[in-house]
Amino acid sequence: MDKITIIVPCYNEQEGVEQFYTAVTDVLKDIKDCEFRYLFINDGSTDDTLLKIRELAADHEDVSYIGLSRNFGKEPAMMAGLDYAEGDAVIIMDADLQHPPQLIPEMIDWWRKGYDDVCAKRTGRDDEAWLKRTAANLFYLGMDSVSKIKLQRDVGDFRLLDKRCVAALRLMRENQRFTKGMYTWVGYRKKEIPFHVQPRAYGKTTWNYLSLCNLAIEGITSFTTAPLRMTTMLGMGVSVLALGYMCFVLFNALCYGDPVAGYPTLITVMLFLGGVQLLSLGIIGEYLGRVFTESKHRPAYLVDEYNGIKVIYDSPVKKPEVTKS
Repeated sequence: MDKITIIVPCYNEQEGVEQFYTAVTDVLKDIKDCEFRYLFINDGSTDDTLLKIRELAADHEDVSYIGLSRNFGKEPAMMAGLDYAEGDAVIIMDADLQHPPQLIPEMIDWWRKGYDDVCAKRTGRDDEAWLKRTAANLFYLGMDSVSKIKLQRDVGDFRLLDKRCVAALRLMRENQRFTKGMYTWVGYRKKEIPFHVQPRAYGKTTWNYLSLCNLAIEGITSFTTAPLRMTTMLGMGVSVLALGYMCFVLFNALCYGDPVAGYPTLITVMLFLGGVQLLSLGIIGEYLGRVFTESKHRPAYLVDEYNGIKVIYDSPVKKPEVTKS
């Protein structure tokens, strides 16, 4: 019998934890020869999400949970789920039911046919605002043009991963994570299944344009050094233009007696060069900041509680032990 763990990152999802469990269980009860377990990850929620998960775990033997020590973000929360998940495969889902549980049987069918990564692909973005849709298209277009890693377009975290993929992802311990790129980087056989994103069953999303912008920067700086090379090319181009302009000014001064360019020209050139320098320093700073963060070798997340048991980290190199509180 195949054992599959459903990983559910949660942040302020108190209204939908039980609703999610009920909706998914109604679909899974018709799947034969599979044993399912739920692994909820409470990512430092400020509401009663952890309390609701505890109650759900107390009522159902197939529910486990992890409580992180604070809010680390969805990417580290998924990493915690992958670290603690057991079985032959995992399925990653959002707790807001925007990922339709009805797709799970088809995922399992393709997995049993030999695919290691069965992912859900959005059929369209008509439900999003024009600005968000355009920004997403530009991001994928830009990544495809500068990165050696071709991201799966309109494919997110809703997917089934074989234990081989899970083991590979566990090897990638960086703090600033871009999991969408990691899925592509590890390779293995992939199968995309089209689906339509459902409206949220409750509440409002915590994602905003700033969060999406930060995610895009993480993706660019994680999987390509093209911005650094573009900065080099920009510097070379500006140097060539400056040299050409200098020759032009000297030629006019020597041949026609024209005065050297005055104040407006000087200020314009200085502002332009200053902007180029600041842009270059900013790009270098993004990469340097990543090096600084990774050089600390801090864990991507800390677990406060695992199935009601307090976690103690007694060594940075050993697996954390647990003790009853």
